[in-house]
Amino acid sequence: MSKRALITGVTGQDGSYLAELLLDKGYEVHGLIRRSSQFNTGRIDHLYRDPHDAPTRLHLHYADLTDSSSLIGKLQAVKPDEVYNLGAQSHVKVSFEIPEFTAETAAIGTLRMLEAVRTADWPIRFYQAGSSEMYGKVVESPQSERTPFNPRSPYAISKLFAHYMTIDYREAYGLHASNGILFNHESPRRGGTFVTRKVTRGVAAIVKGEQQHLFLGNLDARRDWGYAKEYVEAMWLMLQQPQPDDYVIATGEMHTVRELCSVAFGLVGLDWQEYVRVDQAYFRPTEVDELCGDASKARSALGWEPTTRFNELVRIMLEHDLREAGVGVELAAPSAAT
Repeated sequence: MSKRALITGVTGQDGSYLAELLLDKGYEVHGLIRRSSQFNTGRIDHLYRDPHDAPTRLHLHYADLTDSSSLIGKLQAVKPDEVYNLGAQSHVKVSFEIPEFTAETAAIGTLRMLEAVRTADWPIRFYQAGSSEMYGKVVESPQSERTPFNPRSPYAISKLFAHYMTIDYREAYGLHASNGILFNHESPRRGGTFVTRKVTRGVAAIVKGEQQHLFLGNLDARRDWGYAKEYVEAMWLMLQQPQPDDYVIATGEMHTVRELCSVAFGLVGLDWQEYVRVDQAYFRPTEVDELCGDASKARSALGWEPTTRFNELVRIMLEHDLREAGVGVELAAPSAAT
């Protein structure tokens, strides 16, 4: 009998890649989606039905992290072996504008999900999607599972609440509950308001002649960027371990937003400095200057290791966005740089 998994945030970048991974492993996958006036299933439409219009093992259910009854009801109906809690308001800058909603989904929403799992009368393994933003104004670099947290945004504080609540439920109730502290992870499915996708889509629009400039915030911010498709495998691996634990998932390399622009524009033979403009509106009230993860624990305990390097990741995203824009451009040869 195949395993059954429940994913919150299944329509997001990570949720779609995780659903693909689990389906490939023979799981029956159930995803929770919020009711909306518009369909938001673009990232998973290819999974919902096969080319012959036959139903797949992916099932979608309406529920919301702000509604305990819907979470409990769907959990009881699905009876999953594994729960992956990926749902939240996930944009850091936006969290300053809607802090209460961010806390309702990322913090209290996790608590609601944990309580639903705790009261279930069958064993469930639980994964909580943490964030490198919890390290905030870092006290050491690189950051590991032992590094103190120092969050600097409503989003990061909400994620930290969820992180410690997951640990508390693990220790108090014996849940197989693990935290993944994932550093920035990107892909062609990344939302358009996140800086990596904003850059690659911006380059495509500029090449097509639809846009003259690209407006960004802090070009000096340094991040540890990996490939989301590889990071979801680490989530799955955590729930296959005999004992639950917390793991940093990262590449261990940092690059600035300025480097991101240089690589992306360079791939189409353009000088980024001619097109990029800095707009103070995109700066956060409290900036996080650098994040770089130490994933040595995940390497040794899970056997997980990233394989897609920074330049290759930018190329993957830019190739996709150029195709989406209908632009046929031959990209520059791969660089030897990371």
